[in-house]
Amino acid sequence: MLDPCPCESGLDYDACCGRFIEDDRKPDTAEQLMRSRYTAFTLDRISYLEKTWHATTRPASIETNDKARWLGLRIRRTERGGAEDADGIVEFVARYKIDGRGHRLHEISRFVKEKGQWLYVDGELLPR
Repeated sequence: MLDPCPCESGLDYDACCGRFIEDDRKPDTAEQLMRSRYTAFTLDRISYLEKTWHATTRPASIETNDKARWLGLRIRRTERGGAEDADGIVEFVARYKIDGRGHRLHEISRFVKEKGQWLYVDGELLPR
């Protein structure tokens, strides 16, 4: 049986984010990178998060919360970020629980494409 991808694309993991996280393929769009980064958070794949974070804004270390249970991702909108673009924006809402309490991460993320690879630059957190 195939495992559904945590990014809720409707595809199985291997056909969706797994090809980027496990097989080292490069996402074609900023949205694919956003989805794969969300999936990497759910799987605690720090190395993938590091290599897809732009060097100018990447923190010295990336911490994840072991207690977080990720519940879902919804893409609100995208601007540019296509295969032929050099930059893009993805607005998303990620839901998770910590100690039984629900949380939402609503962010407008900025991405750039350098040397054929999409990279996360930064994001603006939006209030609930």
